[in-house]
Amino acid sequence: MKKILLSMLVIGAVNLTSCKNEDIAPENDDYKYEEARLKTWETVLQGTFSDKTTFEENWNYYYPWGRDHNGSARMYGYPDHVYMENGTLTITANRISWDEGNSSADPYLAIKYHSGAIHAKHQILINDQYPNYEVKGEFQVPTATGTWPAFWLSGAWTWPPESDIMEFKGNSVNWQNTFRAWNDVSTITTSVYSPGSWHEYRVWITKANDSDVNIHYYIDGSWKGMHTGNFVGKPMWLIINMQMEGSSGSPGPSGSTTMKARNIYVGRSVAN
Repeated sequence: MKKILLSMLVIGAVNLTSCKNEDIAPENDDYKYEEARLKTWETVLQGTFSDKTTFEENWNYYYPWGRDHNGSARMYGYPDHVYMENGTLTITANRISWDEGNSSADPYLAIKYHSGAIHAKHQILINDQYPNYEVKGEFQVPTATGTWPAFWLSGAWTWPPESDIMEFKGNSVNWQNTFRAWNDVSTITTSVYSPGSWHEYRVWITKANDSDVNIHYYIDGSWKGMHTGNFVGKPMWLIINMQMEGSSGSPGPSGSTTMKARNIYVGRSVAN
């Protein structure tokens, strides 16, 4: 029985890795996942929101490049805008009433909010040694106009690559994007019921060939689609943030807005 099961697991791994069509579901993903876990799997990030000390051992405040990005919020840290307790991360955006100039990042919007962003110290890197990665987390997010919460991967050396695991832009539609170039992007949009309740957002990234990865996107355990990108050998940051306005519309909320995250998990397979 064990030999039969192992054969099924190996077949599942081969089938998913060779999958090229973005419209084909990874029917044997569960077999591949379990095979990797049983033989070569390691957890690299889990349970990091219990307290400030544990958090700071695993995460940095702000974006990897600084405090500004493509919206009207400037990022700040603990405890007013990034707070962790009992396994839950809370990011709070507050509207400010003074002139703080403009964002230093394109499209250089006027700063209207102080908010929070964090990025993991561990970088996601798909290569021959680490051919599979799983990244997932549970989130409660706002959907008011002007709120822009996200859980995403961005290139550490260059942009792209980018993979947006969870991104809401002022409504209840989640965007899961894969950027191969500024003008070469694949997108999956999903209407999510009650995004302010806990939902799980996940990617399974597997090495397809010497240059490409297959990225499988999930919400609450349901497969949403697959994208392919030339991301092999390109390290990526894992980022959680609440940007404001920009692509999520304006004006944003007049007071405070929060998003919450828990059970953030990163794991990978190690080649024998």
